[in-house]
Amino acid sequence: MVLPAPALLAVALLLGFLVLIPARRLQLAGLSSRFIGTYAAGLWALGFLLAFRPVMLRFLVPILLIAYIAPFVVAPGRIARVVQFGRGRGRPARRGGTGGTDGAGGRGGPGSGDLPRPPIKNVTPPGPDGPTGPP
Repeated sequence: MVLPAPALLAVALLLGFLVLIPARRLQLAGLSSRFIGTYAAGLWALGFLLAFRPVMLRFLVPILLIAYIAPFVVAPGRIARVVQFGRGRGRPARRGGTGGTDGAGGRGGPGSGDLPRPPIKNVTPPGPDGPTGPP
């Protein structure tokens, strides 16, 4: 079944507008424009492929649905952490743990949305000669 050019254009525009909805959500999460563009282009291409060439529907439709719904279900901070994980920073540190060499627990440093760490409290018991460290 060959569709005329206006129908192709209408479907392409409709899919484009539908893809912009989760892309906006990703933008509000603070992701890079390159990632959002790649996401939108991939989602649009997959939707367009399935609209005109329904190949492997049982496999591709769940992927398309999860990719479309995920930005609405997952918290924005978690999306940003998943995307930043692949940038060669190694394994992400646990909250409150130490790791990395940037002094921020391996999570991006200032401006990454983490709370500042409180100063370390001296819990060493005093010795027989009195306190051994700063007051």
